[in-house]
Amino acid sequence: MAYPLAMRTPLLFALALALSLMAAQANARAFDAKQLARYDASYVKCESQFPDMRGHGDEAYLNLWRVKLDDKTKARLDRLRGGAVYQAEKQRLLRASASKVSAAASGPLNRECQGLWAEYQRTGKPTR
Repeated sequence: MAYPLAMRTPLLFALALALSLMAAQANARAFDAKQLARYDASYVKCESQFPDMRGHGDEAYLNLWRVKLDDKTKARLDRLRGGAVYQAEKQRLLRASASKVSAAASGPLNRECQGLWAEYQRTGKPTR
């Protein structure tokens, strides 16, 4: 049964509105201080293994949510990194990494670094 255009238009508008709200929610979800601290700590390890990854941490992090890096998002990330929650999580991670690290953990980290870098390259490098 085909619906007339007049009946489909409000439905399409409602669907477009719902999708845009979900996209906005995904954008806001990408900025979590604890998660960012954990990501930064692991990205430093990735940078030491893969020199091509140096300097692209923010772009790769935001790319996980398909958010482009611009001045506004850079400022939000900088604000989070200066906050108490981020600093506390970073200190906790530094204390935990000071304890003995097993060599078996380097295999999964290596795969995660390769996957993150491959995904970043697949979706396109930013123009600078």
